[in-house]
Amino acid sequence: MSILKRGMKGAPVKRLQEKLGIGADGDFGPGTQKAVKEFQKANGLAVDGIAGPDTFTAMGLHELVLLRVGSRGQAVKSLQEDLGIGADGIFGQGTKKAVVDFQKEHGLAADGMAGPVTLAKMKSFASIFTAETIQKAEVKPDEEHFESELMPELQGAAPIQGSAAEAAPEKSLWGKVKGWFS
Repeated sequence: MSILKRGMKGAPVKRLQEKLGIGADGDFGPGTQKAVKEFQKANGLAVDGIAGPDTFTAMGLHELVLLRVGSRGQAVKSLQEDLGIGADGIFGQGTKKAVVDFQKEHGLAADGMAGPVTLAKMKSFASIFTAETIQKAEVKPDEEHFESELMPELQGAAPIQGSAAEAAPEKSLWGKVKGWFS
């Protein structure tokens, strides 16, 4: 999943909360939602209380960016431009196919999702998605307890084929979330 919203729990939520300067318990509740909305408003972003790729980028939380089918925004548009396909800012099946082709061409696990490892290989993202960003995507020791927590159900989410875990560090922030779609 490429977004964080109310009801979600885990290490990515904890990182978001830390960046927002609020209580970092890893549980995306009403306080986190309010803080996200305030950040979005103050930074000229769409104000919906949902943290996605454009919000993560504006916050400097590049390690949380994961673009997949359903993602929208400037980050998707930049991805599409780098792939040389129609750049409408909406990650659909055509973008997924182009990402898979790109991943195969660059020796990456071809899962059709663009996280830090894939984005680091792209022209528009290379200066942002560095080896340091990829390292930041690893779960920190104080975040490991989130790995054993139950995750919320994904309502209306279609499964995505492919093994995302191969493209991410062994214990990446999105590794568990990506597993929902494998």
